[in-house]
Amino acid sequence: MTSARIIGQSDVTLWGLTSPARLARQLARVDGVELSPKAPESPAGNALLIRADYLFEPRTLEGLLRRGGVLMDGEVPAAAAVAAAQVEAAQALLRGEASPAATDLPRLGAGDLAAFEGDLRLAAPPLLERITPDRATALEDRLYGASYKGITDFVTKWWWPVPAKAVVRVCADWRISPNAVTLAGLILMLAACWLFLMAGQAPRAEGWLWAGLAPAWLMTFLDTVDGKLARVTVQSSRVGHWLDHGMDILHPPFWYWLWGLSVTPFEPIWGLGFDALLMLTVVGYLAGRIIEGAFHALGSVSLFAWRPFDAYFRLITARRNPCLVILTLCLLAGAPVAGFVLVALWTALSSVVMLVRFGVAVGCRIRSGPLLSWLADPDAALRHPRAHRSFASTRRAYGK
Repeated sequence: MTSARIIGQSDVTLWGLTSPARLARQLARVDGVELSPKAPESPAGNALLIRADYLFEPRTLEGLLRRGGVLMDGEVPAAAAVAAAQVEAAQALLRGEASPAATDLPRLGAGDLAAFEGDLRLAAPPLLERITPDRATALEDRLYGASYKGITDFVTKWWWPVPAKAVVRVCADWRISPNAVTLAGLILMLAACWLFLMAGQAPRAEGWLWAGLAPAWLMTFLDTVDGKLARVTVQSSRVGHWLDHGMDILHPPFWYWLWGLSVTPFEPIWGLGFDALLMLTVVGYLAGRIIEGAFHALGSVSLFAWRPFDAYFRLITARRNPCLVILTLCLLAGAPVAGFVLVALWTALSSVVMLVRFGVAVGCRIRSGPLLSWLADPDAALRHPRAHRSFASTRRAYGK
């Protein structure tokens, strides 16, 4: 067990949290670490010392712990992972009571840690920033940007970052929990289902479809808000994770099915009637999800983070947000049947593309071993400059 201690104090609040409160939440999620005001009692113990006036990400702290026996440098020494015998000397350094030259501890910077973050599919150095009152806004931008996926659909990547940030701000100020936002999204998802169902029973379906699209779009927006709120306020929970991801996976086929029911009967298109199109939608959707899950067995990478092509394809893959765009545009054009047909065909085609990519990946796995993401390559910015600019992070989330 590593004994963690916060050195000093910082009263600057970022997303409603002071630095000591944020660090306490972050450390509670790191296995094998216990926050304690005392040094490790055993001479064989380890200690993690952290200055309160620095901003860290969990992966910064985890990277420091993995290295061990090092001093993390910022503008001044920011943290140290040391053995019990080195605690006093390291504390003196972090408190400014001794010169960094007085220690032989190896130095480590945030840039020395892995930039690729698999869960968020981004490649940006972990956060290590000095906290000062005049930098509070910029640091909140950094935290929000670091919470945003680099590889995702075009709606989430380009449309939602700015408005979602404003709503995250309101939620943080009003102490609204991420789980409360997720539950609001669940209610909106069910409301959209009911309105799409009513469209199939009404003389004029278009009005009900428009009414259903309103909570559907708001639900997709809140699906971005809850995750970002959880990360910037360090409130992620297992219940929230399963509720959020379970809801994301389950509801889209039901929306498409109910939309299709609202526009039946219609003349078969290319010989495909309602039943055939619904089968294409459901089977294609399930196949895509299965392929995406199976891809993780090939290495430390998800399907859409494997190669630049996959990252670009993720922008438009037949997931909920791109499909909602199709349905909305078709309804705007007065062609709700076309929306159902196009969603079915695009879902099937997307899964075919994913299946081909999976086959190629299996071949690479057999020839070369476990797969890695192109973003994990230290030379990715040189090898794929345009793709790296686009997908290493979501720049709009940083206010750029």
